[in-house]
Amino acid sequence: MRVLHAVTLHTPSHAFGGPTRVALGLCRGLAERGERATLLALGDEFPAGPLPRSVEGARVRLFRARHVLPRFEVSGITSPALLARALGYVRSADVVHVHLMRDLVTLPVALLALRAGTPLVLQTHGMVDPTENRVARLVDGLGVRRVLRRADAVLHLTERERRETAAVVAPAPIAPAHRLVNGVPARERAPAPTGPPRLLYLARVQAGKRPGDFVGAMPTVLARHPDARFTLAGPDTGALAETVALAEELGVRHALDVVGALDGPRVLAALREASALVLPSTRDAFPLSVLEAMSVGTPVVVTATNGLAPDVAAAGAGRVVPATAGPNGPAVGRAVRELLAPPAREHASRAAWALTRDRFTLDAVVERLSGIYREVLDRRGS
Repeated sequence: MRVLHAVTLHTPSHAFGGPTRVALGLCRGLAERGERATLLALGDEFPAGPLPRSVEGARVRLFRARHVLPRFEVSGITSPALLARALGYVRSADVVHVHLMRDLVTLPVALLALRAGTPLVLQTHGMVDPTENRVARLVDGLGVRRVLRRADAVLHLTERERRETAAVVAPAPIAPAHRLVNGVPARERAPAPTGPPRLLYLARVQAGKRPGDFVGAMPTVLARHPDARFTLAGPDTGALAETVALAEELGVRHALDVVGALDGPRVLAALREASALVLPSTRDAFPLSVLEAMSVGTPVVVTATNGLAPDVAAAGAGRVVPATAGPNGPAVGRAVRELLAPPAREHASRAAWALTRDRFTLDAVVERLSGIYREVLDRRGS
């Protein structure tokens, strides 16, 4: 089976985060099963010269990004060369799997799949939901609603995402919906870290991820663990300056390490060395960083609106903090402090590792996805 995956952007620093890493993992998993999977995307932040044809073991076709509408950030980048060749890629595939957002890459590829008659599977990663933004609503009218209605399958991570994506096309019906969770490779559990506690934030440094709550938790933790270290890891997408300023204001800048974006091997090394991963975001549908942390036995602290929060709470794989509209640093800090007690940390570590091993392995996700592809192709054939 020839499968074309399309995602907006890949950079060496993984600045676009979860959707690209999910797409790469799925392509790699499909290839291991003997399928011919290719990832089509923009490439940015690469040095001059040819762009890579393989990323982390996945076959890719990257085209240099052009920032045609800079104020729209990721949604405003495209490549005329990619768009010129996209129809050929679409026509040569048995299935087109688009990691959809309101942008100038994935939406055109999805529309081309409809035009070519190639079976189309959409995966939204929580990025397509009802909005009052006028530009986004215009894009919905120009194509998003059409592809959501006419695709062969729309994949969702959670029931909440399914409802919100369906609301974009309401009252018209959405295409057949299937749940597909994110998955990670099975890994060995890391030994408990020694020395002072080390807390890790691993995500884009942007307001929506609530890095301020990570920093806001520091005084509460330092009051009991004055030697604790806090690592802020991830590309700056608009909130780094104010996050560091908050650390200065709270008098905790001395305990905060700002390390920028990490590549794949450094991500896993940082997760293995961390006492806990702290992700205060209130909007993440199913964050891959949380799964990756748990896959090596690192407990997590997440908010209740995180798509993985029910699983974390049920398994005892960390701590879940109630979501709030305003700053929530002290509550996050209390959860971290509770988790740092050695018996609590050991119990959560074992539970986190078992949870990913039993429910969220990449092999199981790829098996489920292959079944969805077969169902789509059988339905087309009949």
